[in-house]
Amino acid sequence: MKIAVVGAGALGLYYGALLQKSGEDLHFLLRRDYQAITNHGLKVFSINGDFSLPRVKGYRSPHEIGPVDMVLVGLKTFANSQYADLIAPLLHETTQIVTLQNGLGNEEALAKLFGPKRVIGGVAFLCSNRGEPGEVHHLGAGRIIIGDYQPHDRQRLETLAARFTAAGIECHISDDLKRARWEKLVWNIPFNGLCALLLQPVNLVLAQPACRALVQELMLEVIRAANAQGLVQPIPESYAASMLAFTDAMGEYRPSMQIDREEGRQLEIEAIFRIPLTYGAQQGIAMPRVEMLATLLEQATGTVP
Repeated sequence: MKIAVVGAGALGLYYGALLQKSGEDLHFLLRRDYQAITNHGLKVFSINGDFSLPRVKGYRSPHEIGPVDMVLVGLKTFANSQYADLIAPLLHETTQIVTLQNGLGNEEALAKLFGPKRVIGGVAFLCSNRGEPGEVHHLGAGRIIIGDYQPHDRQRLETLAARFTAAGIECHISDDLKRARWEKLVWNIPFNGLCALLLQPVNLVLAQPACRALVQELMLEVIRAANAQGLVQPIPESYAASMLAFTDAMGEYRPSMQIDREEGRQLEIEAIFRIPLTYGAQQGIAMPRVEMLATLLEQATGTVP
């Protein structure tokens, strides 16, 4: 299968590297890593075993890649305004678009531009960071949950899950993509938010009793908002405790939003905070702690909401 990776950050490089290693035909749209990867290949440092890809197909423009069978979208959500320019040149009649982006609103935006039948949503539970140009570091987890944006073809989901699995990526199919997205937000909102605000990794945030209590309160707010969205099955409050235990095992992990703030990049506040807050408000669910955290992040980074 010919696959294009659009958004070749820590997530796109890691999953794309595994897919190429398994025999898939990968094409990476690159920016800062272009020279390093096209000249020297890609190095993956992983808890599951390090490996290198000495030859990687890297491009500066989607027009150089041309139509592919699948577009794997790993863009930061603040770049979603570039969907049309980056993705349209990659499409033929049956090209699938798989978004593994954070937050809410990505499938809707892709469907509006390219039609809902193409769009497959994916939720990635992955701990990975960029290293030097041409390097990616996989620190933990890595499973993906996929689902159709609109019910379309179960067989294509099973085929896609099999491809991911063959590449060493744990992949499950969900009949409730909305629930999977909100489950990820239960982790993303408190940890991306607080770690970016405090500029501390997850272990230091959780080491402070008051911060640990705030993390749990934020999680419960997100769960209450999620359960007002008409999910097939509600998310139990006990899910918060399981996410805390999961994070305790991460050690000194810096979430992507913390790294983005440390390096002076834009933060994904709209998709991870503001859109969920809007959905909660539409159902009459107050999320005052989430609202506070979003506002503090906007003030700290000079972001206009």
